[in-house]
Amino acid sequence: MMTIAVPMIGERFSEHFGGAQSFALYDVDEEGRTFDGRRVLATPAHERGVFPAWLREIGATVVLASGMGPRASGMLAQYGIEVVLGVQGDDPDQVVRDFLAGTLQATGEPCHDQSFHDCSHHERRGGGGCGGHHN
Repeated sequence: MMTIAVPMIGERFSEHFGGAQSFALYDVDEEGRTFDGRRVLATPAHERGVFPAWLREIGATVVLASGMGPRASGMLAQYGIEVVLGVQGDDPDQVVRDFLAGTLQATGEPCHDQSFHDCSHHERRGGGGCGGHHN
């Protein structure tokens, strides 16, 4: 079973993994490349390494994100979780549909600024993107 995790702020796709308020989780029928709904879980407190470990615990196998620092992407990879970076979109459901259809717009670029909370390219709860990645 494939479980795709998508970072969210409110009901929208979060441009930065570490700034997510919640994650939408999609259990995918791999043969049909479809999903039936999603579950949304609030994130634990954001501290170094917490999100990757938590995503492993809840069974995520793929993470679709726009911006993510190299430490987080490395931890996810160590846990066997596929990471797709540079994702652009607004609607989490559509981002997942596009991923499953092979039409997802993603640059593959990580976040080059590792200090999310002090980065002038980001706003704590939405708005700016990572390294200039905008929708």
